[in-house]
Amino acid sequence: MRRTIRELYVGDSDRAHQFRYALLSFDVVTILFVIVTSFTHHGPFVEAVDAVFGVIILAEFSARFWISTNRVRLMTRIVTIADLIAIVSFLAPLAGEGLGFLRVMRTLRLLHTYHLSRQLKRDFPYFRRNDDVILAVLNLSVFIFIMTGLVYATQYMVNPQIGNYADALYFTVTALTTTGFGDITLQGPWGRMISVVVMIFGVTLFLRLVQVVLRPDKVRHECPTCGLVLHDADAVHCKHCGEVVHIKTEGQT
Repeated sequence: MRRTIRELYVGDSDRAHQFRYALLSFDVVTILFVIVTSFTHHGPFVEAVDAVFGVIILAEFSARFWISTNRVRLMTRIVTIADLIAIVSFLAPLAGEGLGFLRVMRTLRLLHTYHLSRQLKRDFPYFRRNDDVILAVLNLSVFIFIMTGLVYATQYMVNPQIGNYADALYFTVTALTTTGFGDITLQGPWGRMISVVVMIFGVTLFLRLVQVVLRPDKVRHECPTCGLVLHDADAVHCKHCGEVVHIKTEGQT
């Protein structure tokens, strides 16, 4: 049984790939669920669905803990802490539903595993051609989700300007882009610290995305001799075999 579960998480079979895609889909569904329910009153139905999600996440976490060969290292990872917070946020309403947004870190973990990245590149030619841009977009998107969740979790009960997820998202985006309309401000020292983190790290990730799109560190040009695909933008010779490569550039002055 343990060998079968471990194969699903780290194996290279079609069943393992489908299982990991299913986990990724589940993460997306949980995120969308928390976003939608932030606009509604939480009645018995929402609480029941919360409990179901919490049990599923707990079961998935227990399976990973069971097959882990280094459980101490597993328990000290940020993604593990995010899983535990998500479990508590679903199973214990007093913990605050906003903390459930931290489950987005599980999506980041799944997208950056070697097996899933390789499978995405193999299954989708578009991902294979634009993986740098896609990963940059995902990094920025995940950061926005995490910070929006923190804003919502820490402000929605004490700040009348943050009434739902849209308000928190609006503040996060305006702070990240340094637009700063000023119509929503975070209260308290924790609110100010969150604003600082959003502006510093958010701008960095945003600029990284712009760089990847407009001026990437590497360009794709297959070497005719050794087949190396990624080269420096100003490369004249292939770093792998020394072959002259003719990379099209617009030139610089």
